[in-house]
Amino acid sequence: MSPTRSKPVNSRPRPGASGAPNRLRIIGGRWRGVRITFPDHAELRPSPDRVRETLFNWLQPVTLEARCLDLFAGSGVLGIEALSRGAAEVVLVEKDARTVRNIEETLRRLDATGATVRQADALKYLDTPPEKFFTLVFLDPPFAAGLLPEVFGKLARNGWLAPGALIYVEAPASAPLPPLPATWVVHRSGQAGQVGYHLLRS
Repeated sequence: MSPTRSKPVNSRPRPGASGAPNRLRIIGGRWRGVRITFPDHAELRPSPDRVRETLFNWLQPVTLEARCLDLFAGSGVLGIEALSRGAAEVVLVEKDARTVRNIEETLRRLDATGATVRQADALKYLDTPPEKFFTLVFLDPPFAAGLLPEVFGKLARNGWLAPGALIYVEAPASAPLPPLPATWVVHRSGQAGQVGYHLLRS
């Protein structure tokens, strides 16, 4: 998740707030139980364990051999969790240089293959010609920035998605999702505190 999210819309606690605020564990797959760290940005709020566990239960039939785009990567935990569970490829996009270095170090420590890290603004990245389709996309942008409508449009228009691709979205539970592209549908939804999480199908 991007470290630019403003504090007023981040009521969920930081992971490990009771003792290890900058550590997360991988929930499943070959790195199950491994702890990864992330930079001490006050606004960085990675998806908590129970939300990721629910998400990857939803994704169990499709994660293996998936081509994934983690567009606001932050800690990188969503993309790394997908790799742990057998995704063929993950591209992690994050604009903060310090956070990018941390993701790269984590991937080296895990001896991970199939991962590419891009330091880029997500919206500008979506304007570049995609080299391939993605079957699974993770979107956890800064809530206050209102980026989802533009991100949805660029994903749908610019050739980023394979037919039937799944798009995971985190957004404020207090507000409805923005209008979806014409062919997209909400497949599953849940809520954890003030965070809504949704799995969309293109």
